[in-house]
Amino acid sequence: AVASGATVAVAAADVTDAAALGAAVDGLAASVAPVDVLVTSAGYAHPGRFVDLDAAVFRDQMEVDYFGTLHAVRAVVPAMVERRRGHLVLVSSTVAFVGIYGYSAYAPAKHAVRGLAETLRPELKPYGVTVACAYPPDTETPGFDRENAHKPDVTRRISGGIAPRPAAAVAKAIATGIERDRLVITADPTTAALARTAGLLRPVLHPYLDRHLPTD
Repeated sequence: AVASGATVAVAAADVTDAAALGAAVDGLAASVAPVDVLVTSAGYAHPGRFVDLDAAVFRDQMEVDYFGTLHAVRAVVPAMVERRRGHLVLVSSTVAFVGIYGYSAYAPAKHAVRGLAETLRPELKPYGVTVACAYPPDTETPGFDRENAHKPDVTRRISGGIAPRPAAAVAKAIATGIERDRLVITADPTTAALARTAGLLRPVLHPYLDRHLPTD
């Protein structure tokens, strides 16, 4: 939803092209207003068995999901530091807490996003710039539909018991997390539990997930 009287402006850019993305951000800042809040929601997942995926898939996942995030952050942080205010929300994924069969290309990129967020938090805090990391679960989007077209059967069985969240619900959770200045933002009970206990639960989680593995 857009607030009454709000100005909405749109600029398209390839997040893997740092120069193009920076130019888009600068153009919006000049024509509308400086960026106060950045949410790095551009990304996608290409699931598949490790042995079946082409090397180019691994590289592209990092280029879009991690470097796309990095380029966006680098485009806005200098001005935020200069103004001594701003908020970054780096969008990671539930798979940043637990490795799931079929996401050997996607999960490392989302782990990298988590690491970037946790490292930037103390670096930018003295300048009044706060950092959060959002960990959405499966979410009802066109991208999720495309992801499902590539999922191995094992991955489908693991995720099939949990319904994807509506995109509006995930967006609301992120907005609430910004308002409450949370470092960790989740949008479903499963991810919230993993965020608190993933390290402790790993001895239990791995046997549970392994039940879905093929036997041949």
